[in-house]
Amino acid sequence: MDVPSHPTLPDRTGALVYRDATAADADALVTLIESAYRGDSSRTGWTTEADILEGRRTDPRGVLDVIESPGSRLLAVERDGALVACCQLERREDAAYFGMFAVRPGEQGSGLGKQVLAAAERIAGETWDVREMHMTVITVREELIAWYERRGYRRTGKLHPFPYGDERFGIPRRADLEFELLVRPLG
Repeated sequence: MDVPSHPTLPDRTGALVYRDATAADADALVTLIESAYRGDSSRTGWTTEADILEGRRTDPRGVLDVIESPGSRLLAVERDGALVACCQLERREDAAYFGMFAVRPGEQGSGLGKQVLAAAERIAGETWDVREMHMTVITVREELIAWYERRGYRRTGKLHPFPYGDERFGIPRRADLEFELLVRPLG
């Protein structure tokens, strides 16, 4: 779908290119992920976690762990040679796990996230012949959970504690954080 150009927004008409990230992409991917979730730059988009978490969302080692892990892929999404989004796909038995999803803040709300999620679902299904896509979302992120529900994901009620004390996941600004498993059938 072509989105008309707007003078204050980047041109969104170029074709999206999906490729497996490499170690050389680690710093650019960290910058993208951080800009989508943490700090003032994240407030440009709607996926910010700045009000619930401080600190880093990831670091180069975390990105490299995903890139180098067997059964895992980190997709880099580019438009006209510029990194605009990324996501992790990891095979977990008969399901794929979707994580580390980030869209450049200035591109959020343009439909890019929907396109990347749909492509990730297709790629996971074709690559691993899995039946479901799984993800975990912080339960206080109601707007984000609603966005996933509109794309066919369902809340399972299966909760996992937030890793308080492990600053690799951020520094919580609230005491009530936990993750919920969301699931969508594929195919």
